[in-house]
Amino acid sequence: MPAVAFHPSPPRQTPTPPPQPPSLCLHTSDLEHRAIPNKHLPYCSPGPAPYLPNAPATPPASPPTPQPEIRTSSILHPPDAHPKVSASPPVYAIEASTLVTAIHQLASQELPEPKHVFPWLHGLHPENQIQLAFFTARKKALRNSPQCYRGLTIVKAGGDLSKSKVKGALSPEELLSADPVYSDTFLEVDPREGFSVRNFQIQATKMAVVSDIVVYRDYDSSEKDLFNLAKRLSRAQNTWRTKSTSGDQDLPKFHVFVVSGPFHKFEKKHPGLVAIDSEGRPREDLLDFFQLERQEMCRMSRASEIAKNVWLGPAPESSICPYTGDEIDGSEFDIFIEASDAASPPEAQTLRRLSELSLDEPQHLDFPSSGSIMPQKWPKAGPLDPLTQMCQWIHSMADPAAVLDLSEDEPDQDGDIPMKNLHPRPRKVFIHCTDGYTESTVLALAYFMYAERVPVHEAWLRLHCERGRNFFAYPSDVALLSSLQTRILEISPGPGNGISGAVQEEPAWLSRFDGSLPSRVLPYMYLGNLGHANNPQLLRALGIKRVLSVGEPVGWSKGQKESWGAKNLLFIDRVQDNGVDSLTKDFERCLDFIAKGKDEETATLPTSMLRLITRKVVLFERGV
Repeated sequence: MPAVAFHPSPPRQTPTPPPQPPSLCLHTSDLEHRAIPNKHLPYCSPGPAPYLPNAPATPPASPPTPQPEIRTSSILHPPDAHPKVSASPPVYAIEASTLVTAIHQLASQELPEPKHVFPWLHGLHPENQIQLAFFTARKKALRNSPQCYRGLTIVKAGGDLSKSKVKGALSPEELLSADPVYSDTFLEVDPREGFSVRNFQIQATKMAVVSDIVVYRDYDSSEKDLFNLAKRLSRAQNTWRTKSTSGDQDLPKFHVFVVSGPFHKFEKKHPGLVAIDSEGRPREDLLDFFQLERQEMCRMSRASEIAKNVWLGPAPESSICPYTGDEIDGSEFDIFIEASDAASPPEAQTLRRLSELSLDEPQHLDFPSSGSIMPQKWPKAGPLDPLTQMCQWIHSMADPAAVLDLSEDEPDQDGDIPMKNLHPRPRKVFIHCTDGYTESTVLALAYFMYAERVPVHEAWLRLHCERGRNFFAYPSDVALLSSLQTRILEISPGPGNGISGAVQEEPAWLSRFDGSLPSRVLPYMYLGNLGHANNPQLLRALGIKRVLSVGEPVGWSKGQKESWGAKNLLFIDRVQDNGVDSLTKDFERCLDFIAKGKDEETATLPTSMLRLITRKVVLFERGV
């Protein structure tokens, strides 16, 4: 079930900051929580203090004890315990075992509070006025590099990470400038323009500049290559420190180390640190977040049959979910239909030609993607609209027996009547796009309406709940399918008779539906947004019975809240998805709420900034 928590105050109109607002506000709390200035309170004298004989004098309360700032440390600092192999620039040497110890030590330490490393980690380029105005308008010191963190960055000489890769290793190109003039400087990764609190692509370089750096090599790189790279990184550290030091800010000194000996030392003595061995074989038990994300995407969008002989999934050549192992083989299909933004609806003549050719070899064609066809009025009588015509043609290919044509064709110019195949072979049709659900949503939904003779709202729910498909559509797609619903159902070969039995009363949730369903991440957990949370009828229809919302109170009526029950609704207040507020202190509370839904075998809907919570739950579920 989904879970949500409510707040008595009215919902904020702008729960998260827009990319480029005319004015920016850093205040994140509700108005009712603001302190009221004393000058607005009426003055009323309390009178003289009562006299109490022998009453002990009460000293003023002691000021709160400040919490010490968390600072990470490393056995690599100071570096004096390790031999210096280059004096200028300074480079030190360590054994592979020392690197292992340093990694374990860093991993066992508590991280600094987010406020001490953000918003610096978001990227604060001095020319990006939008980013600076939002994060540092009131406190320019936030632009400074954090002094509380000492990390550890591992770099492989040569840069080939397809083999001989230590866990977390980077290539030199990810850190150092490729410009020959500035080859001994770190990349400038802070975005010069635009606003974003999710600049994940810059994090490797940002963390490297506040880290000690360890360089290693394999047999493809010489010791000279190793030391040359280490010296470049050391000079880059010195350049960055000089550039970043301002006023009385004294930045920590970071150091560069080289691992004595080639990669086989890791393989022989420290196999747990190896991500990919010297033969290019990845470890089977490796915790690789990129690989895990690809696996989850594959599970979510893998090809499946949505109607007789009609399949939906990612493109055959897509890297998201390759057809290997127990996956279907792309060669099984006779007709491939790719949903594409640049496509136009095929002509009737083209479709007839493809019908004939598909009997001998696979055929490919394109069709407009979701959001590409705008709603418009089509005459009730006359030619079909392109979308309905496409559905009719797909069905004639996938299930020709259901539309067997026994009528007689007109003779040709020689007086001959073409022969018909009274037992045409069904063709397997594959509707696809890059990720398996984004561009292909409208065509898949329209075809399911046509093949099953169901209204648009039922098609959305059944494809998701029964067929396990996820969707991404636009509000214009909802309007398009709703406008074509009557015509599609009238000519549908599906079960029932005509449109009367197929159309029921339109559910209340459809009028508030923008085309996108919450994404089912796990059987007991969905991920959605505030729009989903504010459509409780839709959530009920999907089997979601608990809602968890952070920073964005849902706008439900009193009756809706009572019908769901307070135990099924959790709202985390005074936190926004703005790249500033921290959710750390609420992690356990959110995870416990989701776990309770799992124990009760009910689905929970986290919204907004709960994406991080969702990832934690998925990793735990997968046993990593």
